[in-house]
Amino acid sequence: MKGAAKPLLVIEDDLGLQSQLRWCFDGFDVAVASDRREALAQVRRHRPSVVTLDLGLPPDPGGVSEGMATLAEIMELVPQTKVIVVTGNDDRPNAVKAIALGAYDFYPKPIDSVTLNLVAERAHRLFELESENRKLRQLSVDEPLRGVIATSPQMLKACRAVEKVAEADVTVLILGESGTGKELFARALHERSPRASGRLVAINCAAIPENLLESELFGYEKGAFTGAIKQTLGKIEYANGGTLFLDEIGDLPQPLQAKLLRFLQERVIERLGGRKEIALDLRVVCATHQDLESQVALGQFREDLYYRISEVTIRLPALREREGDALVLARAFLDQYNAEYGRSLFGFTKDALAAIEQYGWPGNVREIESRIKRAVIMAEGRQLSSEDLDLEAGESLAPLCLQEVRDQAELLALRQALGRADGNMTLAAQMLGITRPTLYRLLEKFDMNSAD
Repeated sequence: MKGAAKPLLVIEDDLGLQSQLRWCFDGFDVAVASDRREALAQVRRHRPSVVTLDLGLPPDPGGVSEGMATLAEIMELVPQTKVIVVTGNDDRPNAVKAIALGAYDFYPKPIDSVTLNLVAERAHRLFELESENRKLRQLSVDEPLRGVIATSPQMLKACRAVEKVAEADVTVLILGESGTGKELFARALHERSPRASGRLVAINCAAIPENLLESELFGYEKGAFTGAIKQTLGKIEYANGGTLFLDEIGDLPQPLQAKLLRFLQERVIERLGGRKEIALDLRVVCATHQDLESQVALGQFREDLYYRISEVTIRLPALREREGDALVLARAFLDQYNAEYGRSLFGFTKDALAAIEQYGWPGNVREIESRIKRAVIMAEGRQLSSEDLDLEAGESLAPLCLQEVRDQAELLALRQALGRADGNMTLAAQMLGITRPTLYRLLEKFDMNSAD
């Protein structure tokens, strides 16, 4: 086995059968192993696409315990590899058990070289197809902005908004629930702006006590208050020439709202204890999970400040509103943490896929990342299940059939048109933008008449 495109490993302790199998597989580069230790060494070294496995290996040649243990370890090491279990005619129950453990197929002795070679070829083709699918899936995971993984139209719309507004030197307000990626979008706005060479300075308005927040933002002069032993620049001043990101702006205390408004209007600040106005040139991006319009109505947030920080507003959809993105994110995080923790988990079970799609994800992207990370660390199988994700098993998903989807859409449109036209076939055809003969063909297709 020398790095060939079709590597195959034969695990067989019978030397005569081992020799027969070595020459059985036309077009494969074959390696052999006689026991579990040697087999696992070959698997680690060559990563074969196909393995043939005799369950009766030493030190238990009359049983199946050693063969089953070998199968389990191969599935743990290389879950993509297709294992064909070679069994005796009277050993079907163990062959079925091996399939349940992850084997691709089983083949009964005595060996017919032509048939077994065909089985191996089919297994190798499936291995190649799955490998290509994984590559395409990785390529198809859109990252329209650095760190943002999205394929849904809702999220791509928000990403396009960033691309449009990044060049314009306006104040941007990013709205979205906790965990939707507001800081990633603020970073993208900075990186795509003319100020990208400057600093991006972030401050969380909800994380700093009110009595310290003013000095954090505006800085202070030496002696401005007890403990102010030297002049200290604030976050706003540090962001000069770059971008200031005010996260959770909705939690900004009202006394500071007036001071921030003056800065946004005049682009000058005064440090605490200072008398000198300092002119600054920077962009401001704000974010919050709160409904600022409601806060304005309640008198909790200044209306003039709200309009000043929301020259452009970008709304980030919650994960439950992003069509198909939960599965895309789950697979991306699985790949990430597989690599980080040295695991080789191979996708998700059907119940896990259903659970991911049907769960509401109140914690958004932050929650799905946390669940996948924990599951990768703790999982014992070769695929992540709904139990690993600590989610209730979802209902089986309906298979996606494009023809069925088209038929359902046609039937719905047909019924609506006939209902609005009150049975007038000419008017119904005009509504649908089709000819009367086409309308009659559709009625015949769905076994309907105008009265239906």
